[in-house]
Amino acid sequence: MAPKRRAASAAKAGGKKAKEEIPKPKDAFTSAKEALLAAGPQVKGNRKVDEHCSMNGEVHEDYDCMLNQTNVGHNNNKFYVIQVVKENNEYYSWNRWGRVGEVGQSKLYEFDTPEKAVKDFEKKFKDKTKNNWSDRLNFVSHPGKYTLIEVDGEQDAEVKLQVDSVDGKSVVVSKDVEPCTLDDATQSLIKLLFSNDMFKEAMECMNLDIKKMPLGKLSKTQIAKGFEVLEEIEGALNNQRNRSKRLEELSSKFFTTVPHNFGRNRPPTIDNKEIVEKKKEMLMVLADIELAQTLKSETEKAQEEMIEKVPHPLDQDYNSLKCRLSLMDQSCETFKIIKKYLQATACSYGAPPKILNVWEVDRENEGERFSKHDSLENRRLLWHGTNIAVVAAILKSGLRIMPHSGGRVGRGIYFASENSKSAGYVSCSKNTGVMFLSEVALGKECTITRDDGSLKKAPKGYDSVVARGSVEPDPSGDICITLEGKQVSVPQGKPKDQPQYSKSSFGNSEYLIYEESQCRLRYLLELKMH
Repeated sequence: MAPKRRAASAAKAGGKKAKEEIPKPKDAFTSAKEALLAAGPQVKGNRKVDEHCSMNGEVHEDYDCMLNQTNVGHNNNKFYVIQVVKENNEYYSWNRWGRVGEVGQSKLYEFDTPEKAVKDFEKKFKDKTKNNWSDRLNFVSHPGKYTLIEVDGEQDAEVKLQVDSVDGKSVVVSKDVEPCTLDDATQSLIKLLFSNDMFKEAMECMNLDIKKMPLGKLSKTQIAKGFEVLEEIEGALNNQRNRSKRLEELSSKFFTTVPHNFGRNRPPTIDNKEIVEKKKEMLMVLADIELAQTLKSETEKAQEEMIEKVPHPLDQDYNSLKCRLSLMDQSCETFKIIKKYLQATACSYGAPPKILNVWEVDRENEGERFSKHDSLENRRLLWHGTNIAVVAAILKSGLRIMPHSGGRVGRGIYFASENSKSAGYVSCSKNTGVMFLSEVALGKECTITRDDGSLKKAPKGYDSVVARGSVEPDPSGDICITLEGKQVSVPQGKPKDQPQYSKSSFGNSEYLIYEESQCRLRYLLELKMH
């Protein structure tokens, strides 16, 4: 029987999301690419029918794929969706294609047997990718063809429980959710740190196509492949032979692997180290969003267990962090010291960030890890700014040194003695940002005044590196506070010129450690950024 063609509709598909069992996350990514790959194949859950398909059924088995193809030279940045949809024992092959960021065109084919619909799906997949669907785990990208984008299955966020009614019929009832035990400010913070809207906003700011890498379905494997392409680009930057053409090809490969939404603009060529570093940072943010989404899915899974009462979802999200957050009384002396530190070292023009709340941070086992440096003196409370989308991952796994990370002072964890410096790294959600204050065991400092991106550890005989800036908070204003028996220096003076470092290539000082255990998160600040 020949397939019948039916007009596509923009109506969204109905049906409930199916549950997915997701592997538990690691405590930390020991390596950005390697740890992502080590997670192995993703467990695929049931898929959701494409939102632009008129069918209200479900995806038949796992016949669902998202394809992407970017060609910088030809200004191509396009997608192709193929699905087998089952509705009322009827089977359809659904195709939708077009430019990334647009709905595109679509066709719906009806078949009288599932075998015929599957055959059509597999043929289309082969035509578009030059790969066999049955061998997709060994997918190979071919020039001029589409690439398979790996995403995980859907998740069910509903808190429901199946029970048998008196007449023997199964009914669905809501579970009894216990009241939240968190104070109002901490509830608000946890909502923000696990907010899907916030994660989407962060991804869209990076031009990522969230239709291709949707929340809850981010694939570790796909992110790891992005790192691999960036490594190829780094190699091509150092090779002058056919450099321009090769970089154009690899840029196309990167944007095919990690889909971006450029609208009708031509996809750019990644042709310098600065862009490569920005894309690495983007992938590390994406990996941390994946971790936070996995934590969130564990909360949902826990609520599906067969118990009459379940903890409040915010308590579940909070507990998944394995980190105690204690809201600070704004009238206490420590709060006043932190507020003065911020105001004294904030940007000199415009209004400084406004402190909304401060929490004391106590990460599970971080104190024990930090204690190995008890012999190190010269401890300072220093700023660390970050993207709000990665805060949950930091609370869970701490500040980490990724193999792909880098900067002007090499591969380490960066801190600053001026709020204005770290504030430049804060990405907000609706003008709300998060900054950390960490106790850093600096020990013996090695002072530098010129960039050295090759550093991976402190020079022999030193415990840390300080890139001295031409300005620094007036050291005469420093005070000491006591944290667990240790004296910790806290700047309180305004930045002033440092004549001995007037020719330094750094405007503000940057403090570097190359061992993760040399710092301990002490305070989290929720800020209103202006």
